[in-house]
Amino acid sequence: MEELVIRDAEVVDGSGAASYRADVVVDGGRIVSIVKEAAAAGCQRPEARRELDAEGLVLSPGFIDMHAHSDLALLRDPDHSAKAAQGVTLEVIGQDGLSYAPVDDRTLGEVRRAIAGWNGPGDDIDFDWRSVGEYLDRLDRGIAVNAAYLIPQGTVRALAVGWDDRDATDAELEHMRRLVAEGMEQGAVGMSSGLTYTPGMYAKDAELTELCRVVAGYGGYYCPHHRSYGAGALQAYEEMVELTREADCPLHLAHATMNFGVNKGKAPELLTLLDEALAAGADITLDTYPYTPGCTTLVAMLPSWASEGGPEQIVKRLSDDDTAERIRHHMEEIGADGCHGVPIEWDKIEISGTGDPALGEYVGRTVMESATVRGEAPWAVARNLLLADRLAPTILQHVGHEENVRAIMRHRVHTGGSDGILQGTKPHPRAYGTFPHYLGHYVRELGVLSLEECVAHLTSRPAARLRLPDRGLVREGYRADLVLFDPATVAAGSTYENPRVLPTGIPYVLVDGRFVMADGRRTDVLAGRSVRRSSR
Repeated sequence: MEELVIRDAEVVDGSGAASYRADVVVDGGRIVSIVKEAAAAGCQRPEARRELDAEGLVLSPGFIDMHAHSDLALLRDPDHSAKAAQGVTLEVIGQDGLSYAPVDDRTLGEVRRAIAGWNGPGDDIDFDWRSVGEYLDRLDRGIAVNAAYLIPQGTVRALAVGWDDRDATDAELEHMRRLVAEGMEQGAVGMSSGLTYTPGMYAKDAELTELCRVVAGYGGYYCPHHRSYGAGALQAYEEMVELTREADCPLHLAHATMNFGVNKGKAPELLTLLDEALAAGADITLDTYPYTPGCTTLVAMLPSWASEGGPEQIVKRLSDDDTAERIRHHMEEIGADGCHGVPIEWDKIEISGTGDPALGEYVGRTVMESATVRGEAPWAVARNLLLADRLAPTILQHVGHEENVRAIMRHRVHTGGSDGILQGTKPHPRAYGTFPHYLGHYVRELGVLSLEECVAHLTSRPAARLRLPDRGLVREGYRADLVLFDPATVAAGSTYENPRVLPTGIPYVLVDGRFVMADGRRTDVLAGRSVRRSSR
């Protein structure tokens, strides 16, 4: 007898087709049968050792978070309810060009310091890996949800070239090509870049094109955080489209937003650019989060020249008064490339977390608010905070536009990604709320997407991008990564004031046929594993 029958579920199967009522039988981690309208037809109902009454609930494929920053959280926090409770059954990590493999002893320390604001310093982690394959093996010891990995181009460049702003030599480029090839052979699904973060931003298009050719040769895709989401956003998108056309590499645009005042109402221009490329045969997808503010680290706002050489050099420059004044001038008056070519607006930069709890007075305030309280200039506050917290502060950047968010999420190649940073006292609510916020706010309350269409955005479309032949749909033979939610009540619990509140209306989540959420509570099951590149 099979393990589980989910009885009388309203199945939204991920294809975008209309829902239907069915009994769904799970065994051995897979969907073994689907009996449609079993009760109405009066036919023999399937039996199993366990029966779950799903009356009033929607059964859908598990949600795929196409842009996650859980690289260490998956290891640090076995519970990982931030994602499991949202119905996420697979996260794509290694984002924005910076993560923890491949590394050597030198670059591991540098990367840990550089992205402490994303993942914490990692003092509680045993970094017993160096290669991509070894990191994936570490995940395979058991994690809350599944994870796929993108080779981080900035980490690769740090390993082969260093943190200097210069072209790679022929030998260094060949070294990077080998590192990318090895990572793909070991199971990575593609490569990411952070082209407003050091040292990835120092790579010119010709270098990136060569690496993308390697990725394409293994059936992977390129996922860039491109060079500007502000003053040069459209040009930056166009650059990525042309680069991947030249490399014949599939393109997935990370957190494809149109932010800052210069881009208000300009989402249609981006979508026209993408439609023209798609019509010409390009293979393009994108992800977004359903919120207007962005989230990153405070140090990322600095001009690229101030970040050359890595974290220790940044600290030296910030400590020097004359150099610090040059940094301020670029940020406040010119528009630093780290702030996407737009002069920084300190009243829109909210500190969301610090590495040192003693600096908690800054959290939840904009830099301008702290400056007013302290009677200091905003740059003085930001500079002193960066030095005191050793570059660890994270920020919310309140620069988005609702009309752009809605327009982009409607596009046919759109997928969902939380871009969720789980560090800090007051992280962005998207880390805990992205997927229920899509379903509750944008489907039920606003009707921006139909339920069937939204589920397709969150399941089958990302699975197709990842080339996963047996995930993303409710189909016989597919893996039983499944979510049961109440369409009448599903909602994000997280808010900007209380961002770590779990969602409502998602009582059951299965990973590999095992309940990681049951009756709205996290179980002790660690059914997640690495999901490695398919050769198919």
